[in-house]
Amino acid sequence: MIQESPTADLVARLRRSIGAVLLGKNDVIDLALVALLGRGHLLIDDVPGVGKTLLARAIAQSISSTFKRIQFTPDLLPSDILGSSVYDQTEREFVFKPGPIFGNIILADEINRSSPRTQSALLEAMNDHSVSVDGTTHPLPELFFVVATQNPFEFEGTYPLPESQLDRFMLRISIGYPARESERRLLIDHRGGEPVDRLNSVALADEIASLQRSVQAIAVDVSISDYLLDIVHATRDHADIRVGASTRGAILLYRAAQARALLLERSYVIPDDIKQLAPSVLCHRIVPHDWITSAEKNVSAILNDILAKTPSPG
Repeated sequence: MIQESPTADLVARLRRSIGAVLLGKNDVIDLALVALLGRGHLLIDDVPGVGKTLLARAIAQSISSTFKRIQFTPDLLPSDILGSSVYDQTEREFVFKPGPIFGNIILADEINRSSPRTQSALLEAMNDHSVSVDGTTHPLPELFFVVATQNPFEFEGTYPLPESQLDRFMLRISIGYPARESERRLLIDHRGGEPVDRLNSVALADEIASLQRSVQAIAVDVSISDYLLDIVHATRDHADIRVGASTRGAILLYRAAQARALLLERSYVIPDDIKQLAPSVLCHRIVPHDWITSAEKNVSAILNDILAKTPSPG
């Protein structure tokens, strides 16, 4: 009898736990785990009611860690996220009171409903795993994962995320409507309340942090790195693209490919890892010339064309 490795067992537990409430969406769950294990952040772009918040909560419930939910609204201030210094009468000095950003798994719900000033409060945290307030830098936990949600079809009272903010997210995904059979099961499961509330943790924060370190050890051949760079550079040279993928995008695609390899129980990256992840990692970093008309659809078509024309290593 073949025994599962500790890594494979932990990944399987996470998949089962999250999959118990997000039914029929194994591909979405794997992409979320790629972002988590690759030390990235996840942006979920979809219509209301398809499970964006549910996915974040299911990940948090499955891991014994600190979960913070921040509801983004037009009147939300940076200090409401980061925290602020408050005068302590006893100590007779200002003491820093951490905000909700100081947690392991952060749900930034409806992130595009807050002002650009408030959105930018996340930039340092997501990039450097630290927060600077009043000239002092405060480190965030080793396990720090932001899941942001937004509705791409509602524009009234929203502030589109600028490119600098989008670039901080490793992956941008959508969940989509469930299949009919999965939706029938959801109706039954909800008769006894919210299923996600009944989830028990199946992993410790330290175990996830250990998996994140394991991702860094996944081998990437030079030919795979060159294939990745061929794709990234093609986005910069394409006639229909005004702004191509950034260097950060290349780094995050590299790291995401390592995470996918670990999820699929491989110790090395293959070209298919790059090809499968490129749309979720690169599309939101590309600005086409014809950005007014169906920009997202245009970018997907352009990137698919680039992927089809870029020869992969043998």
